[in-house]
Amino acid sequence: MTEATIIVIDDDLEIRQALGSLLRSVGFDVKLLASVDDFLRSGRPNGPTCLVLDVRLPGRSGLDFQLELSRENIQLPIVFITGHGDIPMSVQAMKGGAVEFLTKPFRDQDLLDAVHVGLARDRVWLENEKALATVRARFDSLTPREREVMALVATGRLNKQIAGDLGVSEITVKVHRSQVMQKMGTKSLPELARMADKLMLAPGKPQTHS
Repeated sequence: MTEATIIVIDDDLEIRQALGSLLRSVGFDVKLLASVDDFLRSGRPNGPTCLVLDVRLPGRSGLDFQLELSRENIQLPIVFITGHGDIPMSVQAMKGGAVEFLTKPFRDQDLLDAVHVGLARDRVWLENEKALATVRARFDSLTPREREVMALVATGRLNKQIAGDLGVSEITVKVHRSQVMQKMGTKSLPELARMADKLMLAPGKPQTHS
């Protein structure tokens, strides 16, 4: 299993080093950075990750970066830390999906607890992404007609109804349906429906995957 990484972004060198020592003392891999730009240059690690992010930073602020990640639909658990927090700021951070908003000085245990929550979230997200990638790869192996059939089967349409929808024979639908189940790796209609839901398939729309 890939090691978990904690990324600390704080422009105060002493705080950065103190947090690094604390996190390493409980066995975490830690990256210490002074700004969001440093993070963007170094990139996100492959394994479970949690970001310990100062609110006030040179250049992009922590809250600006959180908003940027959200707009780009990038999942990254954030534990905010600040020496100048106020209620509107903490509300904005938590509404944006932050794990925690800690005001300096905070208890070491409060930070460690928050980091553990963040890593647990990221592990779940990474597992879901891995499972979705498998479903996408299977879906990509379907022919255009099989994709149409899958979308309709997943809504609970019967073979006869699908035949009418597509203007083909019922036997043809049965063949396509069998191929879909085989290629998607399932014998269960509810599971196929869940896969279609994950892929956000909609009957009647051309299904492509870029």
